[in-house]
Amino acid sequence: MKYSYEFKKECVQLYREGKWPDTPEGTKEENFHNSIRKWFRLEELHGPEILKHGNNIHWTPDEKLEMVSKVLAGNSIKATAIENGINEGQLYSWLNKYKNYGYNGLVNKQKGRKSKNTSMKKKNIHKPKELNESEREELIRLRAENEYMKAENEIIKKEIALREERYAAQLKAKKQRLSKSSKKKDTD
Repeated sequence: MKYSYEFKKECVQLYREGKWPDTPEGTKEENFHNSIRKWFRLEELHGPEILKHGNNIHWTPDEKLEMVSKVLAGNSIKATAIENGINEGQLYSWLNKYKNYGYNGLVNKQKGRKSKNTSMKKKNIHKPKELNESEREELIRLRAENEYMKAENEIIKKEIALREERYAAQLKAKKQRLSKSSKKKDTD
Protein backbone atom coordinates (compact mmCIF):
# COMPACT_ATOMS: atom_id res chain seq x y z
CA MET A 1 0.00 0.00 0.00
CA LYS A 2 1.34 3.45 -0.91
CA TYR A 3 1.00 6.15 1.69
CA SER A 4 1.13 9.89 1.10
CA TYR A 5 4.11 11.99 2.09
CA GLU A 6 2.01 13.88 4.67
CA PHE A 7 0.75 10.62 6.21
CA LYS A 8 4.29 9.27 6.52
CA LYS A 9 5.51 12.52 8.15
CA GLU A 10 2.60 12.42 10.59
CA CYS A 11 3.33 8.76 11.49
CA VAL A 12 7.03 9.53 12.04
CA GLN A 13 6.14 12.51 14.25
CA LEU A 14 3.81 10.38 16.38
CA TYR A 15 6.53 7.71 16.62
CA ARG A 16 8.95 10.37 17.90
CA GLU A 17 6.41 11.23 20.59
CA GLY A 18 6.19 7.55 21.58
CA LYS A 19 2.73 6.99 20.07
CA TRP A 20 1.49 4.73 17.31
CA PRO A 21 -1.00 5.99 14.73
CA ASP A 22 -4.10 3.96 13.98
CA THR A 23 -3.28 1.04 11.69
CA PRO A 24 -4.97 1.43 8.27
CA GLU A 25 -7.64 -1.10 7.44
CA GLY A 26 -6.38 -4.15 5.55
CA THR A 27 -2.85 -3.81 6.93
CA LYS A 28 -1.27 -5.95 9.62
CA GLU A 29 -0.29 -3.90 12.64
CA GLU A 30 3.18 -5.47 12.86
CA ASN A 31 3.93 -4.68 9.20
CA PHE A 32 2.67 -1.12 9.60
CA HIS A 33 4.81 -0.54 12.69
CA ASN A 34 7.85 -1.93 10.85
CA SER A 35 7.18 0.52 8.02
CA ILE A 36 7.01 3.44 10.45
CA ARG A 37 10.31 2.39 12.05
CA LYS A 38 11.87 2.23 8.58
CA TRP A 39 10.48 5.68 7.64
CA PHE A 40 11.86 7.06 10.89
CA ARG A 41 15.38 5.72 10.20
CA LEU A 42 15.24 6.91 6.59
CA GLU A 43 14.18 10.39 7.65
CA GLU A 44 16.91 10.55 10.31
CA LEU A 45 19.61 9.59 7.80
CA HIS A 46 18.41 11.41 4.67
CA GLY A 47 15.94 14.08 5.75
CA PRO A 48 12.15 14.27 5.29
CA GLU A 49 12.36 14.52 1.47
CA ILE A 50 13.28 10.83 1.28
CA LEU A 51 9.69 9.96 2.23
CA LYS A 52 8.32 11.53 -0.96
CA HIS A 53 7.34 9.37 -3.91
CA GLY A 54 9.28 9.80 -7.12
CA ASN A 55 12.70 10.12 -5.51
CA ASN A 56 14.14 8.02 -8.27
CA ILE A 57 17.89 8.39 -8.22
CA HIS A 58 19.97 7.17 -11.14
CA TRP A 59 22.65 4.92 -9.68
CA THR A 60 25.82 4.27 -11.63
CA PRO A 61 27.04 0.68 -11.92
CA ASP A 62 29.96 1.53 -9.61
CA GLU A 63 27.60 2.88 -6.93
CA LYS A 64 25.47 -0.25 -7.27
CA LEU A 65 28.60 -2.39 -6.99
CA GLU A 66 29.62 -0.57 -3.82
CA MET A 67 26.25 -1.33 -2.19
CA VAL A 68 26.28 -4.95 -3.37
CA SER A 69 29.83 -5.33 -2.05
CA LYS A 70 28.70 -4.15 1.39
CA VAL A 71 26.01 -6.83 1.43
CA LEU A 72 28.45 -9.49 0.23
CA ALA A 73 30.88 -8.37 2.95
CA GLY A 74 28.30 -9.22 5.60
CA ASN A 75 26.12 -6.13 6.04
CA SER A 76 22.39 -6.79 5.99
CA ILE A 77 20.36 -5.85 2.93
CA LYS A 78 17.96 -3.86 5.12
CA ALA A 79 20.68 -1.79 6.81
CA THR A 80 22.51 -1.12 3.53
CA ALA A 81 19.27 -0.12 1.79
CA ILE A 82 18.30 2.31 4.55
CA GLU A 83 21.82 3.72 4.69
CA ASN A 84 21.63 4.53 0.97
CA GLY A 85 17.96 5.52 0.90
CA ILE A 86 16.76 2.83 -1.50
CA ASN A 87 14.21 0.07 -1.38
CA GLU A 88 15.37 -3.30 -0.03
CA GLY A 89 13.80 -5.05 -3.02
CA GLN A 90 15.86 -2.93 -5.41
CA LEU A 91 19.09 -3.81 -3.60
CA TYR A 92 18.12 -7.48 -3.53
CA SER A 93 17.52 -7.31 -7.29
CA TRP A 94 20.97 -5.78 -7.87
CA LEU A 95 22.52 -8.46 -5.68
CA ASN A 96 20.92 -11.23 -7.75
CA LYS A 97 21.96 -9.59 -11.02
CA TYR A 98 25.52 -9.28 -9.73
CA LYS A 99 25.58 -12.93 -8.65
CA ASN A 100 24.24 -14.08 -12.04
CA TYR A 101 25.97 -11.71 -14.47
CA GLY A 102 28.75 -10.03 -12.51
CA TYR A 103 29.46 -6.33 -13.01
CA ASN A 104 27.62 -6.31 -16.36
CA GLY A 105 24.39 -7.19 -14.54
CA LEU A 106 24.56 -3.82 -12.77
CA VAL A 107 24.83 -1.84 -16.01
CA ASN A 108 21.51 -0.29 -17.01
CA LYS A 109 20.15 -1.85 -20.15
CA GLN A 110 18.01 -0.03 -22.67
CA LYS A 111 14.36 -0.81 -22.09
CA GLY A 112 11.53 -1.16 -24.54
CA ARG A 113 10.89 -2.89 -27.80
CA LYS A 114 13.47 -2.84 -30.55
CA SER A 115 12.70 -0.71 -33.57
CA LYS A 116 11.16 -2.55 -36.51
CA ASN A 117 12.59 -0.20 -39.11
CA THR A 118 16.34 -0.55 -38.76
CA SER A 119 17.06 1.02 -42.14
CA MET A 120 16.27 4.46 -40.73
CA LYS A 121 19.06 4.23 -38.19
CA LYS A 122 22.22 5.97 -39.19
CA LYS A 123 25.13 3.56 -39.18
CA ASN A 124 28.58 4.92 -38.71
CA ILE A 125 30.83 2.03 -39.64
CA HIS A 126 33.82 4.11 -40.73
CA LYS A 127 34.74 5.75 -37.45
CA PRO A 128 34.86 3.82 -34.15
CA LYS A 129 32.69 5.22 -31.39
CA GLU A 130 34.49 7.30 -28.75
CA LEU A 131 34.33 5.77 -25.29
CA ASN A 132 32.89 7.85 -22.47
CA GLU A 133 34.65 8.00 -19.12
CA SER A 134 32.73 5.17 -17.44
CA GLU A 135 33.25 2.90 -20.48
CA ARG A 136 36.95 3.71 -20.46
CA GLU A 137 37.16 2.93 -16.74
CA GLU A 138 35.28 -0.32 -17.27
CA LEU A 139 37.63 -1.24 -20.14
CA ILE A 140 40.66 -0.58 -17.92
CA ARG A 141 39.09 -2.62 -15.11
CA LEU A 142 38.25 -5.49 -17.45
CA ARG A 143 41.76 -5.52 -18.94
CA ALA A 144 43.28 -5.65 -15.46
CA GLU A 145 40.86 -8.40 -14.46
CA ASN A 146 41.75 -10.29 -17.65
CA GLU A 147 45.48 -10.06 -16.89
CA TYR A 148 44.85 -11.25 -13.35
CA MET A 149 42.85 -14.24 -14.59
CA LYS A 150 45.55 -15.13 -17.14
CA ALA A 151 48.18 -15.08 -14.40
CA GLU A 152 45.94 -17.13 -12.15
CA ASN A 153 45.43 -19.70 -14.94
CA GLU A 154 49.18 -19.97 -15.47
CA ILE A 155 49.69 -20.63 -11.75
CA ILE A 156 46.98 -23.30 -11.79
CA LYS A 157 48.56 -24.97 -14.85
CA LYS A 158 51.96 -25.02 -13.13
CA GLU A 159 50.43 -26.50 -9.97
CA ILE A 160 48.75 -29.23 -12.02
CA ALA A 161 52.02 -29.99 -13.83
CA LEU A 162 53.88 -30.20 -10.49
CA ARG A 163 51.22 -32.52 -9.07
CA GLU A 164 51.48 -34.75 -12.14
CA GLU A 165 55.28 -34.83 -11.85
CA ARG A 166 55.08 -35.74 -8.16
CA TYR A 167 52.53 -38.45 -8.86
CA ALA A 168 54.68 -39.88 -11.66
CA ALA A 169 57.73 -39.85 -9.36
CA GLN A 170 55.74 -41.61 -6.64
CA LEU A 171 54.57 -44.27 -9.12
CA LYS A 172 58.14 -44.77 -10.36
CA ALA A 173 59.44 -45.11 -6.79
CA LYS A 174 56.68 -47.57 -5.97
CA LYS A 175 57.48 -49.66 -9.03
CA GLN A 176 61.16 -49.71 -8.09
CA ARG A 177 60.34 -50.81 -4.54
CA LEU A 178 58.03 -53.51 -5.84
CA SER A 179 60.63 -54.74 -8.31
CA LYS A 180 63.33 -54.79 -5.59
CA SER A 181 61.08 -56.69 -3.21
CA SER A 182 60.12 -59.17 -5.94
CA LYS A 183 63.84 -59.74 -6.76
CA LYS A 184 64.55 -60.35 -3.07
CA LYS A 185 61.77 -62.94 -2.93
CA ASP A 186 63.14 -64.65 -6.03
CA THR A 187 66.63 -64.90 -4.52
CA ASP A 188 65.33 -66.24 -1.17
